[in-house]
Amino acid sequence: MEKLDRRTFLGTGAGLAAASAFTIVPRHVLGGAGFAAPSDKLNIAGIGVGGMGAHNLKAMSGENITALCDVDHLYAAKTFAEYPQARLYKDYRELLDKEKDVDAVLIATPDHTHAVITLAALRAGKHVYCQKPLTHTVFEARKVAEEAAKSGLRTQMGIQGHSSDDMRKLCEWVWSGAIGPVRKVAAWSSICYYPWGHAYWSSQLGVRPTETPPLPEGMDWDLWIGPAPMRPYHPTYHPLIWRSWHDFGCSMMGDRGVHTLDVIFWALKLGAPETIEASCTDLNDETHPVAGLVRFTFPARGDMPPVELMWYDGLMPPGYPGIENSRLLGENEGGILMEGDDGFLTAGIYANSPMLLPQDKFKGTPPAPESIPRVKGSHEQEWINAVKEDRPACAGFDYAGPLTEMCLLGNVAKRTPGVKLHWDAASMTFKDNEKATKFVHKAYREGWTL
Repeated sequence: MEKLDRRTFLGTGAGLAAASAFTIVPRHVLGGAGFAAPSDKLNIAGIGVGGMGAHNLKAMSGENITALCDVDHLYAAKTFAEYPQARLYKDYRELLDKEKDVDAVLIATPDHTHAVITLAALRAGKHVYCQKPLTHTVFEARKVAEEAAKSGLRTQMGIQGHSSDDMRKLCEWVWSGAIGPVRKVAAWSSICYYPWGHAYWSSQLGVRPTETPPLPEGMDWDLWIGPAPMRPYHPTYHPLIWRSWHDFGCSMMGDRGVHTLDVIFWALKLGAPETIEASCTDLNDETHPVAGLVRFTFPARGDMPPVELMWYDGLMPPGYPGIENSRLLGENEGGILMEGDDGFLTAGIYANSPMLLPQDKFKGTPPAPESIPRVKGSHEQEWINAVKEDRPACAGFDYAGPLTEMCLLGNVAKRTPGVKLHWDAASMTFKDNEKATKFVHKAYREGWTL
């Protein structure tokens, strides 16, 4: 694939409960560390609660929110006020050391700190709900999934679409053969971070700001930086805009991509790709590209044929002859299109509103027989139920780890554009590219480790 200029890109556009009718048996009698009877309320701690974590906590508020941690107490003040009984922290390590009665932890910090906090929580015997993407690097995703499997704790990644009926309906259509064997898939996010986080504080993409404004009141910048290389505080990093920077975020592929590619990964039973190849705009060492194309190829899986997946990052895919409905293709900020031998299947960013195409051919087609259990309640409640029922959650790290690996391999390819990379999943190396292999993991600042 040739390197494309910005004009070309932007133009394409997750037991036992009672000893009698009157007595609830304490959790420590019924099970080991981290076990909760279904009739008990979990003690939940939130780490990173000023942004998306606040929304996750609301969905968990039927439980006991006993402790909250955020490095920026001013930014998290509104969330703190919602749970006045919760003890407050800035350092997650102090929380995990002192809060022995915590059963489970929500983690919604910036991407670059997900792995260190998640591993610390698992090693402390806590069930974990971690926002997407699960980690910042491919190596971290593998490590976190392995640690979760070893721990036996209940985990969930924050990809809420995975609990939806629509995603199950789409998978069941694919597995029933509604559109025949799928050989090609397109997925996209037409929104991007430009100029937000790229040129917002600078006249040039990928240039760090030189100003050194004072820290916000109540902010611990050293803890925010965590394992990343130290740099001065600036509002172009916190809050929110950190996603654009290589040291902190995973770009649109780690943001919307994990959501959108989820149903493809599940429905097509994907694993590690064989090859990844990318083209992108505005390549630099500081920020993720404004836009890009990533092509993944996957081998045959059981009775499913090899498949090519195209990810349009900050772009819309081209038009498809015979696809007469533009509701998702032309008017939605993200979605998918599966191309089968016998038709097409399209859906929105969270696999919402799946549709068989062409409409004339599939008009009146009923849903496929249900083969996947439906989730009652929110994605967060599904995890809480999994903890109480001592069963796997629907998007546990056994699933979320490999999904995250796939997405982050796309980011690696965007840092080495124009080269077809051959991935060796067992060794976590690229067979033919030492430079790309270096992006599979990262160095940690002194004092920080997995």
